[in-house]
Amino acid sequence: MASSLDPPNSPPNPSFAIRGTHNNKFLRSISTNEASFSGIPCTPPRLASPSLSPCLHSSQPSSPRLSFATTSKLDDLHTTYRCISSVLKKDGRILSIAASNGLVYTGSESNIVRVWKLPEFTECGQLKTKASMVVALEVSNDRVYAAYADCKIRVWRRTWEGVTKHVRLATIPRTGSYVRSYIAGKDKMMKHMGPISSLAINVSDDILYSASLDKTVKVWQISDLKCIETIQAHSEPINAIAVSDDGVLYTASDDATVRVWRRNFCNGDRPHSLTVTLPAKCSPVKTLTLTADGGVLYGGCTDGYIHYWLKGWFSGQLQYGGALQGHTHAVMCLASVANFVISGSADSTSRVWVREQDGQHMCLAVLQGHRGPIRCVVAFSGRVAEESEEGLTVCTGSLDGVLKVWRVKCSSNTGRSSTQNGCEYFELK
Repeated sequence: MASSLDPPNSPPNPSFAIRGTHNNKFLRSISTNEASFSGIPCTPPRLASPSLSPCLHSSQPSSPRLSFATTSKLDDLHTTYRCISSVLKKDGRILSIAASNGLVYTGSESNIVRVWKLPEFTECGQLKTKASMVVALEVSNDRVYAAYADCKIRVWRRTWEGVTKHVRLATIPRTGSYVRSYIAGKDKMMKHMGPISSLAINVSDDILYSASLDKTVKVWQISDLKCIETIQAHSEPINAIAVSDDGVLYTASDDATVRVWRRNFCNGDRPHSLTVTLPAKCSPVKTLTLTADGGVLYGGCTDGYIHYWLKGWFSGQLQYGGALQGHTHAVMCLASVANFVISGSADSTSRVWVREQDGQHMCLAVLQGHRGPIRCVVAFSGRVAEESEEGLTVCTGSLDGVLKVWRVKCSSNTGRSSTQNGCEYFELK
């Protein structure tokens, strides 16, 4: 177990070799500032600066306000972390991850969604289809939604009859609906015309959202799995979406903006209306996450910055808060739990940030060990097994095909005698 208070002097070499030859773009849209996914070494991004091409918005400061706590605060905290599990399967690159009710779901280039049981992190099930490449996962209540490279979403129902089982329910869109809408010349019921990049669920309204590189967001009614709206959301591919408990939808795009949408039930066929457009320093936004209360929205960009916005008095109203700087390459995934934010990057590291009551942020730990860009991350807090102290559990999936589980603990600085537990790769048959 090691003390990790300061970033390393230099990040690991992000260049790597992908097993096999794959020529696809189902990993969110590719930009020049991201890692090359064909084995070519990454080139450091240009950090945002006023010299970049001007944005069309003036509400954001000319340069990011970096949000860090003072050195004295860092000295008062002692962070320890260790890798408790590292699993390599023959599934190719890990592309998606989700967690719910003590289970973790992982999707990869194969046709298998693997199910892992916590806290021991043992594989306890598989969801198989004829389609391959699971590009996005979402879990809500007893249902699992998986988006595949064929631009369709498969749905399973989870049961708890003695042992955990998953029953396949449907495919979205249904084949019959797709054919009928095609003949009628309507696109509302048709599938996405480009790869799906992200899924989000509005539980209160019984709505499933799917975002795509075709620049649209489709709104699906969960009760009958029908598409009730297609939102022409951005002028460039959409990389991520998030929805808050009050029904506000956030979309992030390669057009370097985050857009905020509100649902108005009086608007007939197109109830979602654009509320505000948030600029992100002219850098494509690849990932989003919301705090549990919806009070802070974080957006990870290709320039390595994590911008964040604070919720105002009214629903959908946001004020720019600042930016977190630490990653040297594109931020590809984000997760939020309690007052922690976890980021995964094309620089092959994951960072754990803590948000203080005064709004400042500190980087508590830099999790190193992956040999390729970190594509997906999920986190949850609490005790694990027989641990006496609460901590943070982080699961990271990488394009190196490895799934890692980390334990991060933060306490008063009473000593620094721990040593990092380096975790070796091992392969499960």
